[in-house]
Amino acid sequence: MLAEERFARIVEKVNASGTVTVAQLACDLGISESTVRRDLDKLDSLNKLTKVHGGAVCLEDAHVSYDLTLQQRSELHADQKQLLARYAASLVGPRDCVYVDSGSTTKVLVDCLTEKGALYVTNSAVHGLTLAQRGFTVVLLGGELKGSTSAMVGPEALEALERYNFTLGFWGANGIDLRAGCTSPEREESQVKRASLARSARRLVLADTSKFGRVAPVSFASLGQVEVLTTSMPEGYEDVASVRCV
Repeated sequence: MLAEERFARIVEKVNASGTVTVAQLACDLGISESTVRRDLDKLDSLNKLTKVHGGAVCLEDAHVSYDLTLQQRSELHADQKQLLARYAASLVGPRDCVYVDSGSTTKVLVDCLTEKGALYVTNSAVHGLTLAQRGFTVVLLGGELKGSTSAMVGPEALEALERYNFTLGFWGANGIDLRAGCTSPEREESQVKRASLARSARRLVLADTSKFGRVAPVSFASLGQVEVLTTSMPEGYEDVASVRCV
């Protein structure tokens, strides 16, 4: 099979399913995994798809945001996430009670936090373990553990949130849209997002520029309910007071 034919078939499969693994492509195309990885490198450089750990995802279109694993999402737009995380971490003071949402951008935030006088509450098992190992005071919400995102969800998590009054909170989103607001692919995680937002005085959503104009299935906040931090002003959002650049 010629390289051009492989490229076309790989792009077709990625666009059809949203995300594919190296192993799936190797099996479907009858080629080695090393060849698949080289092809994905080339197609990523040509902006035909986005290569992630263990596979590839399609270029995000204007309406859909796929619920990738935490590892896959952490590799997307890494420079922007680092910039957002460093700025967000600088906002935390020693007397704050801080909520930290699950997600790839907030995962970077956790790595950037330095204020150990604050109390941190999170629904992410990964975030909670990282903070505890670094000597922070952290509370992990109870509930059902969602394997793909390491997020605690369900009635136990919602009940636990009722005990706290957060001075500051940080959330991620799969999509930011003028009409739909802040959106997520998963219903139960969106319920936890809404409940934690309701308990927070200041609400900051950290969103790289790829999230704007995307709409995932479930809305958890309007743009008027939150402050959206990003790295450069997206076209069409210049007059939205709640969207600002760091």
